[in-house]
Amino acid sequence: MVYAIVRAGGRQEKVEVGTVVTVDRVQADEQGAVELPALLLVDGDKVTSKTEELAKVKVTAEVVEDLRGPKINIQHFKNKTGYRRRLGHRSELTKLKITGIK
Repeated sequence: MVYAIVRAGGRQEKVEVGTVVTVDRVQADEQGAVELPALLLVDGDKVTSKTEELAKVKVTAEVVEDLRGPKINIQHFKNKTGYRRRLGHRSELTKLKITGIK
């Protein structure tokens, strides 16, 4: 079993080949491919965590789709002053399918 911990979109994700992960929006090249930096690699019983060895590891992914997350409503209210404020937020997300760990 080969899997890697990668930094993707501001977070760390555990990925294997064929895994589909949703991360913050990332820019892909013309073919829709993305290369993610590996932080840890597990290949059976062998665990690789040294930075000079991880520099040789390539985790590639392809963009499945760009989407937006659910709407988050934010409300501010101060009692007795008439202050009310309503805001909303939707995150820009990307679905990635992991194609290779080398």
